Amino acid sequence: MGLLGILVGLALLMILAFRGWSVLLLAPFGALVAAGFAGEPLLAHWTQTFMGGASSFIGQFFPLFLLGGIFGKLMDDSGSVSAIARGLTLRLGTRRAILAVVLAGAMVTYGGVSLFVAFFVLAPMGHALFRAANIPYRLLPAAIMLGASTFTMSALPGTPAIQNGIPMPFFGTSPWAAPGLGVIAALVMAGLGLWWLAFREAQARRAGEGYGSGPEGIGTALRAAQDPAVREQGAVSAGFDPAEAHHGKHGATEPNFGMAAAPILVVVLINLLMTVVVLPSMDTTFLDEPRWGGTSIKAVAGIWSVVVALTAACLMLVALNHRRLPSLRATLDAGANAAVLPVLGVGSLVGFGAVVAQMPAFAAVRDQVLAIGGGPLVSLAVATNVLAALTGSASGGLTIALETLGETYLRIAAEQGIDPGLMHRVAVIGAGTLDALPHNGAVVSLLAVCGTDHRRSYMDLFITSVATAMVALVFVIGLGSLLGSF
Repeated sequence: MGLLGILVGLALLMILAFRGWSVLLLAPFGALVAAGFAGEPLLAHWTQTFMGGASSFIGQFFPLFLLGGIFGKLMDDSGSVSAIARGLTLRLGTRRAILAVVLAGAMVTYGGVSLFVAFFVLAPMGHALFRAANIPYRLLPAAIMLGASTFTMSALPGTPAIQNGIPMPFFGTSPWAAPGLGVIAALVMAGLGLWWLAFREAQARRAGEGYGSGPEGIGTALRAAQDPAVREQGAVSAGFDPAEAHHGKHGATEPNFGMAAAPILVVVLINLLMTVVVLPSMDTTFLDEPRWGGTSIKAVAGIWSVVVALTAACLMLVALNHRRLPSLRATLDAGANAAVLPVLGVGSLVGFGAVVAQMPAFAAVRDQVLAIGGGPLVSLAVATNVLAALTGSASGGLTIALETLGETYLRIAAEQGIDPGLMHRVAVIGAGTLDALPHNGAVVSLLAVCGTDHRRSYMDLFITSVATAMVALVFVIGLGSLLGSF
């Protein structure tokens, strides 16, 4: 009965989330269903186990969500995201419209801009670009997703995406874990995705299919941002509350391309500097004291690096664009508010995972996962894939997997001489594959923002965000098993 309870709880979480129910309700409900089937004390699991897991996640990662929301809103209201997208468009021209959209999405998200902010800005500009190039607008979601939510989320070393931050406390790694393998994975995803989109564009031109009767761009994006269903489904996956997209105030002008890109460069460089130079040179033995939770620099270094990098980038944004931010307080408030629903949503999923891990039947589940053929890298990839698919969230599925199995995999890594950085990279790429199934909130949000639907656009989106990531994951596991981490 205990195993049945876990399966029923997961099924309810997946099905009702797809129907637009709030994960804040579904996660504790699913956890109590699992506990009830196992005959476990319900109130104790809710207040002690569920809330303990949720609060632990929020305590660790709220700074990343908060600064990510603020940075994304500052980039949006200052016109920096639009300036980057427009600058790449002008440089590449309409003949390379798809490449321009992919590179713009990659550049802003690798720099720390929240996923929904990228969707909200890139969709209207992508429509204009695709209309001028006469490319079917049904391909636009696949192009945006390829650039904004694949290799910059899970593969490129140093990315400040929350998914890349989650394994750090579990494995004692940094955002730059397994950098060589990460770059290879990114090239595989980007190369295969661009090849597919070029093939589909050529196929459409041979068939005489043009842009089509597409939506109005910014109007469609605004309506989608205010849709309650999009908000419930998109906030957890996209890391930004869509309801805050129209709050704050945009400036009347845009910065030039170099000024718009400068904060992104700051994020990358300071993140690297903190990881390689600053933190290793500091005396952090004080962290062993009980007042700091008896932790170590390995457990917090990655988060500290990203926090400092995003803080510096936010300060630079304000300094460079203070005249383009007509209501700085409103912008900061909107960015901060946009972080609350995502962090609480993912924290609730973590609480669900904490309860499941306490069920007596979970030992059998863990043993089955570890017994998967191919070694620990394969079983870790399968675990993160399955949980990301079931929860519809890369961050939620990844955290549940590591909360329940992370300590076991770290022990296996020590026993078998596997670099924890390799475990980190496999886990993150694994979580960024099947999370983009049709019920994923980011997928639902992106289709709504682009003014299209699953029937017209999902197949191409699946190829660019799921199939390419799967191939890259196979490459990383294969190379990592043969050559180790590099």
